[in-house]
Amino acid sequence: MEIPAEVAHAEGVPDDLDSSVTGPYTIPSTRRRRIAAAVAAVGSLLAVAGVAVGLPAGLGVTAGILALLAAWQWLSAWPINVSASEALEAANREMTFPVGHASAVVGFDGWRSRPTWNVLVFSADEPPSQRGLVRVDAVDGRIIGSYVEDTPIP
Repeated sequence: MEIPAEVAHAEGVPDDLDSSVTGPYTIPSTRRRRIAAAVAAVGSLLAVAGVAVGLPAGLGVTAGILALLAAWQWLSAWPINVSASEALEAANREMTFPVGHASAVVGFDGWRSRPTWNVLVFSADEPPSQRGLVRVDAVDGRIIGSYVEDTPIP
């Protein structure tokens, strides 16, 4: 959240909530999953080596499980190529109404955990008469789906 420096200072906003102090937030790279995959692969190789030198044969099951885990983590290490602001722009283009407030959060779909931006948008009128959800693929930027409805009147 961007807060003008003079407002943040006057209101006593803590430094950890003030983006002008901490800088812009970035999503941690899901490519880090490859580190976990490498650790699991090394563990699998060590288990196989243990069986080869005479440790119990049941250790082979552990080797297999670690190898499967390593493969899954390697395959789920998608790059996040679309930023939150790009996802917000894509959602704005997808909507049939002028967008006012909007919020984006990253989620993961499927057994390979493909990253997806879930963008919640509200119409620009006050109070908002419509709201929508747009799902944007965080790897290639395509629109996965969208939903629009009238905002319930209290």
